[in-house]
Amino acid sequence: MLPSSRTQLGLFFILLCPANIIGLWWAVGSPLVMDPNSICRKTKRLAGKQAELCQLEPEIVQEVAKGTKLGVRECQYQFRFRRWNCTSHSKYFGKILQQDIRETAFVYAITAAGVSHAITQACSMGELLQCGCELTRSRAPPSPAAGSGAEGTAWEWGGCGDDVQFGYEKSQQFMDAKSKKGKNDIRALIDLHNNEAGRLAVRSYMRTECKCHGLSGSCTLRTCWRKMPHFREVGDRLLERFNGAFKVMGGNDGKTLIPVGDNIKPPDKQDLIYSADSPDFCSANRKTGSLGTRGRVCNSTAMDTSGCDLLCCGRGHRDETVVLEENCLCRFHWCCVVQCRKCSVRQELSLCV
Repeated sequence: MLPSSRTQLGLFFILLCPANIIGLWWAVGSPLVMDPNSICRKTKRLAGKQAELCQLEPEIVQEVAKGTKLGVRECQYQFRFRRWNCTSHSKYFGKILQQDIRETAFVYAITAAGVSHAITQACSMGELLQCGCELTRSRAPPSPAAGSGAEGTAWEWGGCGDDVQFGYEKSQQFMDAKSKKGKNDIRALIDLHNNEAGRLAVRSYMRTECKCHGLSGSCTLRTCWRKMPHFREVGDRLLERFNGAFKVMGGNDGKTLIPVGDNIKPPDKQDLIYSADSPDFCSANRKTGSLGTRGRVCNSTAMDTSGCDLLCCGRGHRDETVVLEENCLCRFHWCCVVQCRKCSVRQELSLCV
């Protein structure tokens, strides 16, 4: 890692209050090599469980970094057609984290989910000494899939099931550590709730996979194991929660959150919550963390959030022709090279004005 990058890593911890670990990698926004020794050495403000993990389990910290970058990529995919496109520009992203808006709720949830997912995956891949495959001896038998015709088939747990509980607990230790110091603060309560919603989007949707064994393709025995959902599924599920997020306010006791509005059911553990309305993100505003939408590519025929009417905030758009180079006329040569030519392609783009 370059010295300048190490300096950046230390500075990005200062951006965050209260959960500085999120701002560290989101503010970077680039594929840096995450050296846990450098991270822990530069971040003197770490305390409690975070400092303990840094000292005793640096390899876990490395997986935390991978999981956070996984969250970055997924957030940018899910918000690619929205006015706020999950930018990781440090001067703007830090302002997003300082607010209790819906976008911040998604950031916390997808980051906690990414950390849980990455650590669990590392366990299954044998990359961590502290964990491995899931223990399944005490679990009930797997239910046969509908229409599988395997109701009378013998089964056994086997393979390498994902130990999602280990990933859940490590994500909880690291992501919730700073917020727990101020449990009576509404911001801390909201952050902890959204962290948990992210982790549950992984843990609550484990799927059972089975493999048949027997002569001539018969299924006399099934070996089954539990696997995490693909992270794209996690992102899709959290985006649904983002669209239906609950606005809340703090109760008089300082320990509860109350939904704002009449006849609104309390949010459950998997719902995302926020306490302040989002800016419109139409114009650049460093105070709110908005980069604006000027110059963004939009779809002139779409009626959804990617459409020029919504994305450009009614300012209109201009059409522009660009020439791009892409691979073409690719051929496979034995063995084992694919050779392509470069072709120029004209593309019509609509850009917000």
